[in-house]
Amino acid sequence: MKKGCRISTIKSDHGGKFQNERFDKFCDKHGIKHNFSAPRTPQQNVVVERKNRSLEELARTLLNATDLPKYFWADAVSTTWYVLNRVLIQPIFVTSEIFD
Repeated sequence: MKKGCRISTIKSDHGGKFQNERFDKFCDKHGIKHNFSAPRTPQQNVVVERKNRSLEELARTLLNATDLPKYFWADAVSTTWYVLNRVLIQPIFVTSEIFD
């Protein structure tokens, strides 16, 4: 709530971590909709896996570039997560019209 925003929806897989009565009650109490991805569809997890891989690579790069020891891993991940959530990256789509 630091920015005056609130979470309205959470989407997760059927992994079990967030499939419990306690979490459901929490979501209901705070007015959060909890949606699940379709079962047995790993292609929906590709975006999340790519984001996690980018996060790990950036954290590793940050640690290597600054010669910090590995026990700063959590801080490096936290810092890269903070930066990734604030950097606006939009893909550039090239259409054939440009080259006609």
